[in-house]
Amino acid sequence: MNRELLFYITAILLCTGMLSCNKKETIATCNYEVVPLPKSITPAKEAPFILNTSTHIGYPEGNEKLKQTAVFLSGYIREMTGIETEVTVDTGSSNNIHLVLDRTAASSPEGYRLKVDKKDITITGSSEAGIFYGIQTLRKSLPVTGQKEISFPAVQILDEPKYRYRGMHLDVGRHFFSTDFIKKYIDIIALHNLNTFHWHLTEDQGWRIEIKKYPKLTEIGSKRKESLLNDGSGKFDGKPYGGFYTQEEVKDIIEYAAERYITVIPEIDLPGHITSALAAYPDLGCTGGPYEVATTYGVHKEVLCVGNEQSLRFAKDVLSEIIELFPSHYIHVGGDECPRDRWQQCPKCQALIHNSGWKDTKEHKAEDKLQSYFMTEVERFVNSKGRQIIGWDEILEGGLAPNATVMSWRGTENGIKAAEMQHDVIMTPAGITYFNGRQLLELGGNRGIRRVYDFKICPDTLSEATAKHIIGVQACLWSERIDTPERAEYLILPRLAALSELGWADPKQHDFDAFMDRLYRLITVYDKSHYTYSEHVFQITENFRTDTLQDALEISLSTIGNRPIYYTTDGSQPDTASLIYTEPLIIRENTKLKAVIVTAEDTSSVFEEHIHVNKATFKPSWLANAPHENYTFNGVSTLTDGLQGNQNYNTGRWLGFLKDMDLTIDLQKSTPVSSVSLTVNVSKGAAVMDATGLEVWCSEDGKEYRKLASASYPVLDKEDKDGIYPHTLSFSVVETRYVRIIAKVTPKLPAWHMWPGNPAFLFVDEVCVK
Repeated sequence: MNRELLFYITAILLCTGMLSCNKKETIATCNYEVVPLPKSITPAKEAPFILNTSTHIGYPEGNEKLKQTAVFLSGYIREMTGIETEVTVDTGSSNNIHLVLDRTAASSPEGYRLKVDKKDITITGSSEAGIFYGIQTLRKSLPVTGQKEISFPAVQILDEPKYRYRGMHLDVGRHFFSTDFIKKYIDIIALHNLNTFHWHLTEDQGWRIEIKKYPKLTEIGSKRKESLLNDGSGKFDGKPYGGFYTQEEVKDIIEYAAERYITVIPEIDLPGHITSALAAYPDLGCTGGPYEVATTYGVHKEVLCVGNEQSLRFAKDVLSEIIELFPSHYIHVGGDECPRDRWQQCPKCQALIHNSGWKDTKEHKAEDKLQSYFMTEVERFVNSKGRQIIGWDEILEGGLAPNATVMSWRGTENGIKAAEMQHDVIMTPAGITYFNGRQLLELGGNRGIRRVYDFKICPDTLSEATAKHIIGVQACLWSERIDTPERAEYLILPRLAALSELGWADPKQHDFDAFMDRLYRLITVYDKSHYTYSEHVFQITENFRTDTLQDALEISLSTIGNRPIYYTTDGSQPDTASLIYTEPLIIRENTKLKAVIVTAEDTSSVFEEHIHVNKATFKPSWLANAPHENYTFNGVSTLTDGLQGNQNYNTGRWLGFLKDMDLTIDLQKSTPVSSVSLTVNVSKGAAVMDATGLEVWCSEDGKEYRKLASASYPVLDKEDKDGIYPHTLSFSVVETRYVRIIAKVTPKLPAWHMWPGNPAFLFVDEVCVK
């Protein structure tokens, strides 16, 4: 955030009493309403505790873990306030911060009790981890100040997390990140009360961890000849690229994370996403190669040959060294995006299928059993070492390994299915918790972060027996287009704050507006820690409501601290001479809205929106088939609100369907109609396809319909481009009140697709009737 904006926000907080500005009380004061919000904050009616340079932080004698935690707290206080606090063995004296271990302090091992009175601050934890989370709350409550004393209002805080698994992922396969940045990433995770770092260590584009029994994995597999440019041109940079972590470096990272009560879960992706290993050991593939470390992204057909016993031996050897290195209870074995092409043609794989008696079924191909067989064998081996496996939700295909935990990334449905089968589940749906895409950041204002905040980890409809298997949530950062640490930080912050609250706070406490107030204060910690973060959340936020009774669009604008917003509706550039926004705008005709925040310190970027009105715009409408639950956004009015979506299908301007879009519009009176058009967003790699047909029907009474026009469109070919596809049907003028429009989905993904035979999405936006 630029410093002028931060100054302005701080001034607002001061004036509203969020920071102390009373002339009689010049001492800086803490605010315990932090991110994530503690379970209960109970003020006490007594004088505050005053922290100063004579305050000590005491830890139990002989407890080295809590000594380190005390050192962390001392550092946090120094960073935020400049005050030096001494770390000592706790003597019980006054004017101290006491770290106390009490197994009965909370029902959760990560729970804590924080008590402040005029003499002391006491953080009591059920475990050392609980105390660590207590000091995080204290840290985030601190003001940024240069004063020599800090006031801590008397209070009792009782706190514990909602979910036991709260994770953040990092892909180092596509792009490699230094050990220094990995440690910084872990610090960011710790700040947000997450307890798991999911380290994605192997990919088609690079093998990133030393395996002593297979030295070629890093000698050959960690290097690729070139990389794709990040400009989307499809061109390469022509520069060799590589990097890996030695086992000693890995041990150092694990220790660093453990000091912050973060478990590092390694991922060795099997049996797909393995091209880097095949380049090093070609005998592990179905064709025998030659192979090279991948330079393009996406899903590659070269996978481990499951029919070759050597492949399973390789997997076990690698996992043996991984298990020896990583103390985590879970070992992630991937299992995602593994094409069956090579298995269908491989004599060894087909022999295993034949000898095992596997046949195609209604639900699965025989080749799917190869994946299930391989994962079950891997799981059996990992279990024999006293560990458990996690896999992406594709491990459901062909039958799930008996004790596996499922990471549900293709929406939430597969996670619910696994939970109903009594498997533990971690929710990480790509449309919401994949932070590598810009679309969730750039929805406009705070809408991107709100999309994360409003996600329900555990749907209300689940039974208690099923819900208990939803053990947590995770965000993922895939690094195809992330080649710098700064870019990685920018993409996860401040969205990680919303995820933090999802995983920690009770859903009954969720309040987005209150969360935003707390987020603004958390930004001061980001600045003090020199983190790079997105400022989209501080721009103008717009909200739209279609009013079918008034035949209009209601537009509300807001921003941090109610800073003044100036706007125009004729497309001209707004400034302080323009209209100032005071209440929602009512739009009934074509409009070019522009708005800007102007203060004495700064002028924001210009917010711009074009509203295009046609005969269907703002009219009552309904759908015969509901959109997919992850892509409902503002509901059916999204299709006729006058707002055209851009090329990001996930921005909230498009509705996503797995069944035909069947829309009926009530024009409210008999109206001449001669054409209907709509646009479809195509992103083939994400299974988002074009319509395969369009029909237009009309009716005077809303009961009896007759077809006016129809058209069929071919299923997209592999070479067809992504982007926005317009479709129009014209016909002789007809007088009608009701218009019914059916856009047909692609029945199933074609054979060339990475997920052939699976359902295809259809994303539709603005419907135009002329």
